Amino acid sequence: MSENLNKNENYPSLPLNEWQETNDTIHMWTQIVGKIRLVQTPLTNQWWNVPLYVTPRGLTTSAMPYDDKSFSIDFDFLSHKLIVQTSFNDGFSFDLEPMTVADFYEKLFGKLKENGIEVEIKAVPDELEKPIPFAEDTTHKSYDRQAVEKFFRALVNIDRVFKEFRSRFIGKCSPVHFFWGSFDLAVTRFCGRNAPPRENADKITRIAYDQEVISHGFWTGNGLGEPAFYAYTTPEPDGFKEAKVKPDAAFYSNEMSEFLLKYEDVRTSENPDQAILNFLQTTYEAGANLAEWNRENLEADWKEKP
Repeated sequence: MSENLNKNENYPSLPLNEWQETNDTIHMWTQIVGKIRLVQTPLTNQWWNVPLYVTPRGLTTSAMPYDDKSFSIDFDFLSHKLIVQTSFNDGFSFDLEPMTVADFYEKLFGKLKENGIEVEIKAVPDELEKPIPFAEDTTHKSYDRQAVEKFFRALVNIDRVFKEFRSRFIGKCSPVHFFWGSFDLAVTRFCGRNAPPRENADKITRIAYDQEVISHGFWTGNGLGEPAFYAYTTPEPDGFKEAKVKPDAAFYSNEMSEFLLKYEDVRTSENPDQAILNFLQTTYEAGANLAEWNRENLEADWKEKP
Protein backbone atom coordinates (compact mmCIF):
# COMPACT_ATOMS: atom_id res chain seq x y z
CA MET A 1 0.00 0.00 0.00
CA SER A 2 1.41 3.41 -0.94
CA GLU A 3 2.35 5.76 1.90
CA ASN A 4 -0.13 8.44 0.87
CA LEU A 5 -3.17 6.21 1.49
CA ASN A 6 -5.01 6.95 4.71
CA LYS A 7 -5.63 4.35 7.42
CA ASN A 8 -9.11 3.57 6.12
CA GLU A 9 -8.09 2.91 2.52
CA ASN A 10 -8.80 -0.80 2.95
CA TYR A 11 -12.38 0.19 3.75
CA PRO A 12 -13.37 2.91 1.27
CA SER A 13 -16.58 4.87 1.55
CA LEU A 14 -19.39 2.75 0.10
CA PRO A 15 -22.77 4.50 0.46
CA LEU A 16 -25.34 2.36 -1.28
CA ASN A 17 -27.23 5.30 -2.76
CA GLU A 18 -24.16 6.23 -4.81
CA TRP A 19 -23.95 2.87 -6.59
CA GLN A 20 -27.36 1.26 -6.09
CA GLU A 21 -27.91 0.62 -9.80
CA THR A 22 -24.51 -1.02 -10.22
CA ASN A 23 -24.99 -3.02 -7.03
CA ASP A 24 -28.29 -4.36 -8.35
CA THR A 25 -26.84 -5.18 -11.75
CA ILE A 26 -23.87 -7.20 -10.51
CA HIS A 27 -26.19 -8.88 -8.00
CA MET A 28 -28.15 -10.24 -10.95
CA TRP A 29 -24.97 -11.17 -12.83
CA THR A 30 -23.69 -13.13 -9.83
CA GLN A 31 -27.06 -14.87 -9.57
CA ILE A 32 -26.72 -16.10 -13.15
CA VAL A 33 -23.20 -17.42 -12.53
CA GLY A 34 -24.15 -18.79 -9.11
CA LYS A 35 -27.07 -20.72 -10.55
CA ILE A 36 -24.65 -22.42 -12.94
CA ARG A 37 -22.64 -23.58 -9.92
CA LEU A 38 -25.85 -24.72 -8.24
CA VAL A 39 -26.78 -27.09 -11.07
CA GLN A 40 -23.24 -28.29 -11.78
CA THR A 41 -22.27 -29.33 -8.24
CA PRO A 42 -23.66 -31.97 -5.86
CA LEU A 43 -25.76 -30.68 -2.98
CA THR A 44 -23.65 -30.13 0.13
CA ASN A 45 -24.89 -29.54 3.68
CA GLN A 46 -26.46 -26.12 4.24
CA TRP A 47 -26.08 -25.38 0.49
CA TRP A 48 -22.31 -24.96 0.74
CA ASN A 49 -22.03 -26.02 -2.90
CA VAL A 50 -23.72 -22.86 -4.22
CA PRO A 51 -21.79 -19.75 -3.01
CA LEU A 52 -18.95 -17.95 -4.73
CA TYR A 53 -15.54 -17.27 -3.16
CA VAL A 54 -13.42 -14.14 -2.89
CA THR A 55 -10.21 -14.20 -4.93
CA PRO A 56 -7.35 -11.67 -5.14
CA ARG A 57 -9.22 -10.11 -8.06
CA GLY A 58 -12.92 -10.73 -7.56
CA LEU A 59 -15.26 -13.69 -7.14
CA THR A 60 -15.06 -17.26 -8.41
CA THR A 61 -17.19 -20.36 -8.67
CA SER A 62 -14.02 -22.46 -8.20
CA ALA A 63 -13.79 -25.62 -10.34
CA MET A 64 -17.14 -27.11 -11.34
CA PRO A 65 -17.53 -30.60 -12.87
CA TYR A 66 -18.75 -30.95 -16.44
CA ASP A 67 -19.03 -34.65 -17.31
CA ASP A 68 -15.45 -35.90 -16.84
CA LYS A 69 -14.04 -32.37 -17.25
CA SER A 70 -14.27 -29.12 -15.30
CA PHE A 71 -14.63 -25.38 -15.74
CA SER A 72 -14.77 -22.23 -13.62
CA ILE A 73 -16.22 -18.76 -13.95
CA ASP A 74 -14.51 -15.73 -12.39
CA PHE A 75 -15.51 -12.11 -11.98
CA ASP A 76 -12.31 -10.08 -12.25
CA PHE A 77 -13.24 -6.74 -10.69
CA LEU A 78 -9.79 -5.23 -11.30
CA SER A 79 -9.48 -5.87 -15.04
CA HIS A 80 -13.29 -5.81 -15.30
CA LYS A 81 -13.72 -9.07 -17.14
CA LEU A 82 -15.72 -12.26 -16.81
CA ILE A 83 -13.30 -15.16 -17.30
CA VAL A 84 -14.23 -18.76 -18.05
CA GLN A 85 -11.48 -21.36 -17.78
CA THR A 86 -11.86 -25.01 -18.71
CA SER A 87 -9.82 -28.21 -18.48
CA PHE A 88 -10.37 -28.97 -22.17
CA ASN A 89 -9.92 -25.76 -24.19
CA ASP A 90 -8.71 -22.17 -23.95
CA GLY A 91 -11.96 -20.88 -22.46
CA PHE A 92 -12.99 -17.29 -23.04
CA SER A 93 -13.55 -13.90 -21.45
CA PHE A 94 -15.57 -10.77 -22.08
CA ASP A 95 -15.58 -7.26 -20.67
CA LEU A 96 -17.67 -6.27 -17.68
CA GLU A 97 -19.21 -3.01 -18.75
CA PRO A 98 -22.64 -1.37 -18.80
CA MET A 99 -25.00 -3.98 -20.25
CA THR A 100 -28.42 -5.30 -19.41
CA VAL A 101 -28.87 -8.47 -17.41
CA ALA A 102 -30.56 -9.92 -20.50
CA ASP A 103 -27.46 -9.18 -22.61
CA PHE A 104 -25.12 -10.62 -19.96
CA TYR A 105 -27.25 -13.78 -19.76
CA GLU A 106 -27.37 -14.21 -23.54
CA LYS A 107 -23.66 -13.51 -24.00
CA LEU A 108 -22.52 -15.89 -21.25
CA PHE A 109 -24.71 -18.81 -22.29
CA GLY A 110 -23.94 -18.26 -25.96
CA LYS A 111 -20.20 -18.35 -25.37
CA LEU A 112 -20.49 -21.34 -23.03
CA LYS A 113 -22.25 -23.27 -25.80
CA GLU A 114 -19.65 -22.19 -28.37
CA ASN A 115 -17.00 -23.61 -26.04
CA GLY A 116 -18.70 -26.97 -25.62
CA ILE A 117 -20.55 -26.30 -22.35
CA GLU A 118 -24.33 -26.64 -22.29
CA VAL A 119 -26.00 -25.80 -18.99
CA GLU A 120 -29.62 -25.24 -18.04
CA ILE A 121 -30.61 -23.12 -15.04
CA LYS A 122 -33.84 -21.79 -13.57
CA ALA A 123 -33.40 -18.41 -15.23
CA VAL A 124 -35.23 -16.31 -12.64
CA PRO A 125 -33.48 -14.57 -9.71
CA ASP A 126 -33.96 -15.83 -6.16
CA GLU A 127 -34.68 -13.97 -2.92
CA LEU A 128 -36.33 -10.96 -4.58
CA GLU A 129 -39.89 -9.71 -4.10
CA LYS A 130 -40.47 -8.96 -7.79
CA PRO A 131 -37.97 -11.04 -9.78
CA ILE A 132 -37.50 -10.34 -13.48
CA PRO A 133 -36.48 -13.35 -15.61
CA PHE A 134 -32.89 -12.87 -16.70
CA ALA A 135 -33.72 -13.02 -20.40
CA GLU A 136 -36.25 -10.20 -19.95
CA ASP A 137 -34.30 -7.94 -17.59
CA THR A 138 -33.42 -4.76 -19.43
CA THR A 139 -33.87 -2.70 -16.25
CA HIS A 140 -30.55 -3.49 -14.58
CA LYS A 141 -27.71 -2.35 -16.82
CA SER A 142 -25.31 -0.16 -14.80
CA TYR A 143 -21.61 -0.86 -14.27
CA ASP A 144 -19.60 1.85 -12.49
CA ARG A 145 -15.98 0.65 -12.48
CA GLN A 146 -14.90 2.86 -9.59
CA ALA A 147 -17.78 1.72 -7.39
CA VAL A 148 -17.09 -1.93 -8.19
CA GLU A 149 -13.42 -1.50 -7.30
CA LYS A 150 -14.35 0.11 -3.97
CA PHE A 151 -16.78 -2.70 -3.21
CA PHE A 152 -14.15 -5.30 -4.03
CA ARG A 153 -11.48 -3.55 -1.96
CA ALA A 154 -13.78 -3.69 1.06
CA LEU A 155 -14.82 -7.26 0.29
CA VAL A 156 -11.29 -8.64 0.03
CA ASN A 157 -10.37 -7.13 3.39
CA ILE A 158 -13.55 -8.29 5.11
CA ASP A 159 -12.87 -11.77 3.72
CA ARG A 160 -9.41 -11.61 5.30
CA VAL A 161 -10.78 -10.64 8.72
CA PHE A 162 -13.58 -13.23 8.55
CA LYS A 163 -10.98 -15.93 7.86
CA GLU A 164 -9.02 -14.85 10.92
CA PHE A 165 -12.20 -15.17 12.99
CA ARG A 166 -12.98 -18.55 11.42
CA SER A 167 -9.56 -19.91 12.43
CA ARG A 168 -10.52 -19.63 16.10
CA PHE A 169 -13.20 -22.33 15.78
CA ILE A 170 -12.51 -26.08 15.52
CA GLY A 171 -16.12 -27.25 15.37
CA LYS A 172 -18.09 -27.48 12.17
CA CYS A 173 -17.81 -24.16 10.38
CA SER A 174 -18.65 -23.01 6.88
CA PRO A 175 -16.03 -21.57 4.56
CA VAL A 176 -16.07 -17.81 4.23
CA HIS A 177 -18.27 -17.62 1.15
CA PHE A 178 -20.37 -15.22 -0.89
CA PHE A 179 -24.06 -16.02 -1.25
CA TRP A 180 -25.32 -14.64 -4.55
CA GLY A 181 -28.98 -14.91 -3.56
CA SER A 182 -28.73 -12.42 -0.71
CA PHE A 183 -25.52 -10.82 -2.06
CA ASP A 184 -23.59 -11.19 1.19
CA LEU A 185 -20.31 -12.57 2.48
CA ALA A 186 -20.92 -14.99 5.34
CA VAL A 187 -19.32 -17.44 7.75
CA THR A 188 -21.39 -19.75 9.96
CA ARG A 189 -20.56 -21.82 13.05
CA PHE A 190 -22.36 -24.93 14.26
CA CYS A 191 -22.49 -26.58 17.68
CA GLY A 192 -23.47 -30.04 16.43
CA ARG A 193 -27.08 -30.06 17.63
CA ASN A 194 -30.10 -30.35 15.36
CA ALA A 195 -32.47 -27.38 15.29
CA PRO A 196 -36.25 -27.68 15.68
CA PRO A 197 -38.00 -27.83 12.28
CA ARG A 198 -39.33 -24.51 11.05
CA GLU A 199 -43.03 -24.35 10.29
CA ASN A 200 -43.92 -23.91 6.63
CA ALA A 201 -40.24 -23.71 5.68
CA ASP A 202 -39.31 -24.22 2.03
CA LYS A 203 -36.57 -26.62 0.95
CA ILE A 204 -33.89 -23.92 0.95
CA THR A 205 -34.67 -22.89 4.54
CA ARG A 206 -35.05 -26.47 5.81
CA ILE A 207 -31.59 -27.44 4.59
CA ALA A 208 -29.95 -24.15 5.58
CA TYR A 209 -31.24 -24.20 9.16
CA ASP A 210 -31.53 -27.87 10.07
CA GLN A 211 -28.88 -27.36 12.78
CA GLU A 212 -28.23 -24.71 15.43
CA VAL A 213 -26.04 -21.95 14.00
CA ILE A 214 -24.38 -18.68 14.80
CA SER A 215 -23.86 -16.77 11.59
CA HIS A 216 -21.99 -13.60 10.71
CA GLY A 217 -21.79 -11.66 7.51
CA PHE A 218 -21.52 -8.45 5.53
CA TRP A 219 -23.89 -7.13 2.88
CA THR A 220 -24.08 -3.96 0.83
CA GLY A 221 -27.33 -2.78 2.36
CA ASN A 222 -30.40 -3.65 0.31
CA GLY A 223 -33.26 -3.52 2.82
CA LEU A 224 -31.25 -1.40 5.26
CA GLY A 225 -30.11 1.40 2.98
CA GLU A 226 -26.42 1.19 3.81
CA PRO A 227 -23.78 -1.54 4.08
CA ALA A 228 -23.49 -3.36 7.39
CA PHE A 229 -22.22 -6.38 9.25
CA TYR A 230 -24.72 -8.75 10.86
CA ALA A 231 -24.82 -11.50 13.47
CA TYR A 232 -27.60 -13.85 14.46
CA THR A 233 -28.13 -17.04 16.43
CA THR A 234 -30.71 -19.59 15.24
CA PRO A 235 -32.73 -20.64 17.12
CA GLU A 236 -32.38 -17.35 19.00
CA PRO A 237 -31.97 -17.99 22.76
CA ASP A 238 -33.76 -15.92 25.37
CA GLY A 239 -31.80 -12.81 26.27
CA PHE A 240 -29.81 -12.63 23.04
CA LYS A 241 -31.23 -9.31 21.90
CA GLU A 242 -30.34 -7.72 25.27
CA ALA A 243 -26.73 -8.94 25.19
CA LYS A 244 -23.93 -6.40 25.53
CA VAL A 245 -21.72 -6.58 22.47
CA LYS A 246 -18.85 -4.58 21.01
CA PRO A 247 -18.16 -2.10 19.58
CA ASP A 248 -20.55 0.41 21.12
CA ALA A 249 -21.97 1.27 17.69
CA ALA A 250 -23.43 -2.24 17.29
CA PHE A 251 -27.15 -2.64 17.97
CA TYR A 252 -29.91 -5.25 17.82
CA SER A 253 -32.51 -4.80 15.08
CA ASN A 254 -35.92 -6.09 16.13
CA GLU A 255 -37.07 -5.81 12.53
CA MET A 256 -34.31 -8.10 11.23
CA SER A 257 -33.84 -10.19 14.42
CA GLU A 258 -30.07 -9.79 14.38
CA PHE A 259 -27.27 -7.58 15.60
CA LEU A 260 -26.02 -4.99 13.11
CA LEU A 261 -22.87 -2.92 12.86
CA LYS A 262 -22.89 -0.31 10.13
CA TYR A 263 -19.96 -0.40 7.74
CA GLU A 264 -19.49 3.35 8.03
CA ASP A 265 -18.95 3.01 11.80
CA VAL A 266 -16.29 0.39 11.09
CA ARG A 267 -14.42 2.25 8.37
CA THR A 268 -14.22 5.47 10.42
CA SER A 269 -13.01 3.70 13.57
CA GLU A 270 -9.40 3.78 14.75
CA ASN A 271 -8.87 0.11 13.90
CA PRO A 272 -11.45 -1.27 11.43
CA ASP A 273 -10.07 -4.82 11.51
CA GLN A 274 -10.35 -4.95 15.29
CA ALA A 275 -13.82 -3.39 15.25
CA ILE A 276 -15.01 -6.20 12.97
CA LEU A 277 -13.32 -8.88 15.09
CA ASN A 278 -14.82 -7.44 18.27
CA PHE A 279 -18.28 -7.55 16.74
CA LEU A 280 -17.86 -11.11 15.49
CA GLN A 281 -16.42 -12.39 18.76
CA THR A 282 -18.81 -10.72 21.20
CA THR A 283 -21.94 -11.61 19.25
CA TYR A 284 -20.69 -15.19 18.96
CA GLU A 285 -20.00 -15.37 22.69
CA ALA A 286 -23.44 -13.96 23.48
CA GLY A 287 -25.18 -16.56 21.34
CA ALA A 288 -22.97 -19.49 22.35
CA ASN A 289 -23.24 -18.78 26.08
CA LEU A 290 -27.00 -18.24 26.08
CA ALA A 291 -27.60 -21.32 23.90
CA GLU A 292 -25.24 -23.34 26.10
CA TRP A 293 -22.86 -24.43 23.38
CA ASN A 294 -19.95 -26.60 24.54
CA ARG A 295 -17.41 -23.88 23.84
CA GLU A 296 -14.49 -25.76 25.39
CA ASN A 297 -14.72 -28.40 22.67
CA LEU A 298 -15.50 -26.01 19.83
CA GLU A 299 -12.88 -23.27 20.10
CA ALA A 300 -9.19 -23.18 19.32
CA ASP A 301 -6.55 -21.55 21.47
CA TRP A 302 -3.65 -21.08 19.13
CA LYS A 303 -0.77 -19.77 21.24
CA GLU A 304 1.44 -19.45 18.19
CA LYS A 305 1.22 -20.19 14.53
CA PRO A 306 2.71 -23.52 13.33
